Amino acid sequence: MKNFWLFRPSAAGLEPRRKVLFWIWNAAALLLAGVCLGALSLAFAFGTYNRALFASYFTHPLIALLNILPVLLLLLIVHGLLGRPWLSFLVSSVAVGGLSLANYYLLRCRDDPLMFEDIKYIREAGAITQNANYDLSPDKRIWLGLLCILAGTLLLRLLVRGRPRGRVRAGLCAAGVILAVAVSGVYADEDLYDNGTQNFDHINRWSATQLYLSKGFLYPFLHSVTADGIQPPEGYDEAAAEALLASYSDQDIPEEKKVDLVTIQLEAFADFSRFQGVEGIDWERAYSDYHALEAESYTGNLITNIFAGGTVDTERAFLTGYADLWNFRTNTNSYGWYFDSQGYTAEGSHPSYDWFYNRRNVNTYLGIPTYYFLENHYQALSPDAIAPDNILFPEIFNLYAANRDGTGAPYFSFNVTYQGHGPYDTETVWRGNHYTDGRYSTETTNIVDNYLGSVSDTAAQLSALVDQFRAEDRPVVLVVYGDHKPWLGYNNSAYQELGVNLDTSTVEGFYNYYGTRYLIWANDAAKDVLGQDFLGEGPDVSSCFLMNLLFDYLGWTGDAWAQATTDIWRESPVLTSTGSYIRNGELTTELDPEGQALLSRYQSLEYYYGTHFQYDS
Repeated sequence: MKNFWLFRPSAAGLEPRRKVLFWIWNAAALLLAGVCLGALSLAFAFGTYNRALFASYFTHPLIALLNILPVLLLLLIVHGLLGRPWLSFLVSSVAVGGLSLANYYLLRCRDDPLMFEDIKYIREAGAITQNANYDLSPDKRIWLGLLCILAGTLLLRLLVRGRPRGRVRAGLCAAGVILAVAVSGVYADEDLYDNGTQNFDHINRWSATQLYLSKGFLYPFLHSVTADGIQPPEGYDEAAAEALLASYSDQDIPEEKKVDLVTIQLEAFADFSRFQGVEGIDWERAYSDYHALEAESYTGNLITNIFAGGTVDTERAFLTGYADLWNFRTNTNSYGWYFDSQGYTAEGSHPSYDWFYNRRNVNTYLGIPTYYFLENHYQALSPDAIAPDNILFPEIFNLYAANRDGTGAPYFSFNVTYQGHGPYDTETVWRGNHYTDGRYSTETTNIVDNYLGSVSDTAAQLSALVDQFRAEDRPVVLVVYGDHKPWLGYNNSAYQELGVNLDTSTVEGFYNYYGTRYLIWANDAAKDVLGQDFLGEGPDVSSCFLMNLLFDYLGWTGDAWAQATTDIWRESPVLTSTGSYIRNGELTTELDPEGQALLSRYQSLEYYYGTHFQYDS
């Protein structure tokens, strides 16, 4: 068959009509092979999720096109370089198939898609794979994919053998490069990615992983080239940042001061009784338990970067000490790793889905290898709903007790609640408790009553947890803080009706918008070993410096990062990613030269420390 004129390696000697058909056949067959290779990549794009996603890529033609086009351009360039159709297809298959399989295995093993940034972490990924003992054995889909590539290569080797001349090949290669450059802007287009390629039918749109795979693989992978990552600050000098951090030496926590540390980030928890001029609400009834806890704790204002959402910003700023956050794709220095290096058991809980904010993977990257989510723990305790605080808080103590009675190692528990998450019902009052006196609209009344009912219940559960730790012989320190102000109606309607000032250009409005509260409580055993009474009002602090304040209060020196940033925190206790600062006791958006120097020092340290992992994993 290979001697048939259409399958010959050259059109030499063929009559003109057959020459045209010969090259049409070669071009069309190679084009079809590229389309099939792109479709094969899509067959792996959805990982272990609903198979209906594969069909959905083709019912959204733009998604299919954006995934197949890169394969065709790659094949065009490679064919221009090599000239042989079968070899061009095989080389392209290795590239496309290799990336597709890497994405498939990541989804299968970690529910995490492959992003462009991950390419530079291949070595770390290999180490993680070996240590985690993942099952990498090929499944039926992989074997079928390999068989398709092999069959395609053989068919091209036998039936598509035309090899263009050198000048034509150079033109093909140039055309492929020019077209790739021309369409690159399409793959970087944020509006197209967010709005023009929506495909929600078979996914949960709140899952970053599922949003990614709903668009195929090659398209979101290429789009991730533009994804936000940590960038060096202006004027960054790596040698200077390294030398500055090296001027501090890592310090261990003294054995006699190793207390158990339990931290709880409360979803949308804020003390509304601090608002000025809001009338007609029984604040004391809503906050009596919380105020009682504050009276026996060291407390203060926490300044966050967020409002009514973005929980993970406060969460990870506290855990890392970083004001500027990015997509964590590999092990990254954090306080979790520091506690691990000090012999602490590091674990925690979030009773919601493990894919939310990719906590399942990121918490591991930040040094908390054991984490309890709805899927692996709380669903058994709360089968009908995400676990509320009356289930979560007792379980926080149970996990603490299991460590106490098990290894007995010092304990770091990092917990994030879900109760309190908005939106709050505008038509009914879930708990039946009313805190408003009827002067506000029905919608605002219901929103506020629902929110305060949640707040009151959270404080009651927190009080019960404190009583359990109060009775412990082991020294225990509890850190509790709110992540952000809550959602209160569309366009902040309830805030407006209550008359709450949210003008961030004013001091009152800034605190109303970005401020929550922190509370540091200790049992008697902890007070004895640490020599602190854990009473009084502490300084205002930004979420990235809360751990610095805690270490300073507990008498811990910490690693070099903690020491270097503590020196900055003492001069500028509030440093936000929104461009607002507190210097010399004053809120400002315009730093003096000394303040600007402190900010530049912090940003250089943050970039260096965030990109040079130092702990054994």
